[in-house]
Amino acid sequence: MRMNIGKVIAILMLISVQTLVAQKDSIRVNDSLNTVLLKDLGKKLAVIDQLRKSDSIKKVDLQIQLNALKSTDNLKKADLQSQLQSLKEKEQKRVILKKNQIDLLRLTAKGFAVKGLLNDTLFVIYSKLGSFSARDRAVAVSNRIKYLADNFYFKPDSLLLTPAETTVDITYGETIIISISESDALWNNTTKVELANKYKKIIGDAVMNYKAATSFATLAREIGLMLLVLFFASLIVIYIRRLFKWSAIKIVALKENFSKGIKIRNYVLFDSERLVKVLISINTVLKWFFILLLIYIALPILFGIFPWTKSFADTLLGYIFNPLKRIGLGLWNYLPSLITIIVIVFIFRYVLRGIKFLKNEIEKENLNLPGFYSDWANPTYQIVRVVIIAFELIVIFPYLPGSDSPVFKGVSVFLGVLFTFGSSGSLSNVVAGLVLTYMRLFKIGDRVKIGEIEGDVIEKTLLVTRIRTIKNEIISIPNSTVMNSHTINFSSDAPEKGLIMHTTVTISYAVPWRDMHLALIDAALKTNYILAEPKPFVLQTSLDDFYVSYQLNAYTKEPNKQADIYSKLHENIQDTCNERGIEILSPHYRAERDGNMTSIPTDYLDKDYKAPTFNVKVSKEE
Repeated sequence: MRMNIGKVIAILMLISVQTLVAQKDSIRVNDSLNTVLLKDLGKKLAVIDQLRKSDSIKKVDLQIQLNALKSTDNLKKADLQSQLQSLKEKEQKRVILKKNQIDLLRLTAKGFAVKGLLNDTLFVIYSKLGSFSARDRAVAVSNRIKYLADNFYFKPDSLLLTPAETTVDITYGETIIISISESDALWNNTTKVELANKYKKIIGDAVMNYKAATSFATLAREIGLMLLVLFFASLIVIYIRRLFKWSAIKIVALKENFSKGIKIRNYVLFDSERLVKVLISINTVLKWFFILLLIYIALPILFGIFPWTKSFADTLLGYIFNPLKRIGLGLWNYLPSLITIIVIVFIFRYVLRGIKFLKNEIEKENLNLPGFYSDWANPTYQIVRVVIIAFELIVIFPYLPGSDSPVFKGVSVFLGVLFTFGSSGSLSNVVAGLVLTYMRLFKIGDRVKIGEIEGDVIEKTLLVTRIRTIKNEIISIPNSTVMNSHTINFSSDAPEKGLIMHTTVTISYAVPWRDMHLALIDAALKTNYILAEPKPFVLQTSLDDFYVSYQLNAYTKEPNKQADIYSKLHENIQDTCNERGIEILSPHYRAERDGNMTSIPTDYLDKDYKAPTFNVKVSKEE
C-alpha cells in the first residue's frame, strides 16, 4: 500500500511539474508580446527624453547667463527668466505627455517581475534604463538581491538611497541594487524618492525573511512538519481502504436482499447479481476518488511547508480555486442579464396567459367574433403562441452567455440549415394542416371520404390526419395528401339538413312504377335512423333494355352509421318487394312465367302456390 501511495504521489508531482513547464512556455509567448509593446513605448519615451536632455542643456545655459548678468540689466534678466519659465512649462507638458503614453499601455502591457529569494514576486519593472531593457533590469536586480542574501552581515539599514542626475539609486556599499527612473515612478503613479523608499523596504524585508526561512531551526521544524503530514495522510489512506473494504463486504452480504433487483415497470434493469457488481464498482470508484482527493489536498500542504516550493502549492490550489473563482465572477457579472431574462420571461408568460384566456372564452362560445369560428380558437392560439415564443427567444438571445462568440453563432446557423433541409417535407404538411384548419373541411368525429379512404376523423394534427374506417383500421394521411385529394364530408350538413342516403334497384317493366315507388318508400320508413320528414323519395334514373332503375333517396342525421343503415335498408327493400309480390331482377336473371317458378322466396308465397304449367301452342298447317 505504501509503495502504491508513493507512486501515486510521484506521478501527481510529475504532472504538476509538467503543467508548470507548460505554463512557463505560455508565459514566454506572452512575454514576447509584452516586450514588443514595451519596446515600442520605449522608443516613444526615448524621443521625449531626448527633448528633455536638450531642454535641460538649454536650461543650464540660460541659468549661467542669468547668473552672469549685472543687477542693473533688468530687461535682459526678465527675458532670461521668461525663457526659463517657458522651459519649465515645457517640462511639465513633457511629463504629462510621458504619463499619458504610459497610461495607454497600463492595462495591456505586463511588466517583468523582480523575483525574490523564495521565487516570489517583489515588484514589477516596466521601463528600460539606458541600454538595459525591462527584462534585463528585472533579471539583474533579482541576481543582486540574491547576492545580498549571501552576505552574512547584511542588515536592512545597509541599503541607502543615492540621488543621481536622472535617477535615485538603492545601493549596498559600492553596489547599485536598482536605479529608479522617472518612468518607473510614472508607472507606479508616485515620485522617484517615494518609490525608492518603497523598494528599499521590500528588498530588505525579502532578504531578512529568506535568512529566517533558511535557518537550521526552521528547516528542522519544516522537515518534522512534513513527516507529520505524511504520517497522517498515510493513516487516513489506510482507514479509507479499510472503510471501503468493509462496505464492499456488506454489499456482498446484502445480495439476498436484492433478490428482486431494480425494475422499471416490467423491465428488470438490474438483477441481484448485476446490482451487486454495480455497487461494488461504485464502491471502488469512491474509494480511489477519496484517496486521490486526499493526496491532492496533501500535496499543497507539503509544498507549502518549504519556502522554495510554495509556488507549487499555490499552483495546485489554483487549479481548484481559480475555476471556482471564475465561475463565481462569471455568475455575478451575468446577474444583470439573468434578471433581464427573468423579467422578459415573466412578461411574455402573462401575455400568453391573457391570449389563452381569450382562446378558452372563444372555444366555450362565451365570446363571439364575427367571421371567427370557435374551432379556430385552439389552432390560432398555437400559431400565435409559437410566434410569441419565437419573438421572446429573439429578445432573450443577446442576453445569453456566449451569444456573441463565433462558435455560438456557427452552431445556430448549422442548426438552422439542418432544420431547413431536414424538415422540407414536414413543413409542407404543416402548412397544409394550417390551411385545412381554416378551410374547415372537417372536424373530429366527422364521417369523411378522402380519395378512396372513408371513415371517421379521429385526430387532426399539423402533420397528419388520422381516420378510423368501419373495419377499425387507423389510417394516417399526410396533410399535403389531403390537400391534393378531393374530400367528401358526410357530416357537415347532416345535423341540420340531413344526409341523403341513396340506393338503386332494377325492376322489370312488368311492375307498375307507382307500386314500386310505394314499396321503396315503405322500406325506407321501416329502416332505423331514416327520417320520416323530409319524406323519402324515389327517382327513376334510367329506362334500360330489360329493366327500370329506381333510386331510393332517404334522409338521415346519423352519417357515421351509414354501413348499418344501408344494410337494414336493403333488407327492408327485399322484404317489402317480396311482400308485394315484386320480383327484383337483373339482366343476368330472366324468367318466363310459362312454367317457371317465381323468384320470390317461398316464405312470402301462398301455401297453395304452384308454378304455372308450360303453354304449348300447336299450329296445324293446311
